[in-house]
This record gives sequence, structure tokens and C-alpha cells, in this order.
Amino acid sequence: LETTQNCASFIQYYISLIIIIIFMEASTTTSASKTPADFLKSIRGKRVVVKLNSGVDYRGILACLDGYMNIAMEHTEEYVNGQLKNKYGDAFIRGNNVLYISLAK
Repeated sequence: LETTQNCASFIQYYISLIIIIIFMEASTTTSASKTPADFLKSIRGKRVVVKLNSGVDYRGILACLDGYMNIAMEHTEEYVNGQLKNKYGDAFIRGNNVLYISLAK
């Protein structure tokens, strides 16, 4: 039980670090953002790249996300090794699979 709690705490800490890194990287492009939560709110409705732990990228419009990093996207494209594999109208991604979210360039 203690190992499970330590693992969960580590994962929560790791996700927080990822959000902070994304915020710091994006602060040069979105100067109005002040916290990671503000950044995540500011990218809603914009084109984003969601990278999964498996290495697969999903690119599309961020419709919404919650505190668990569960994500809903629209006009979604799936990229494997940089190559387009599928196009989806809507996609739902479970938060524990998310490595990072960034603005599309």
C-alpha cells in the first residue's frame, strides 16, 4: 500500500512538473498567462498537440480538459512517428496517458 501511495505521489508530482514546464515554454507566446491553470484555460479552443506516453501525437482543437488531464478534442489527427495515421472528428483522451500538451505551431 505504501509503495502504491508513493507511486501515485510521484506521478502527481511529475504531472505538475510537466504542466509548469509547458507553462514556462508557452509564457513567451501567451504573456497574459500567470499560472499553469491560466495557461490551460487560455489554450481552450486553440490548436494543440497532445503527446501520449506511448509516443503517439494527437493534433486538433482543444475542446475541454479537467483536473485529471482528461482531454476532449475536435478535428483530431493521429500521428505515429511523425506520420498521419488517422483523422477523427472528436477524440477523448484519458489523462493518465498524457505526457504533455502544447500549442500547435
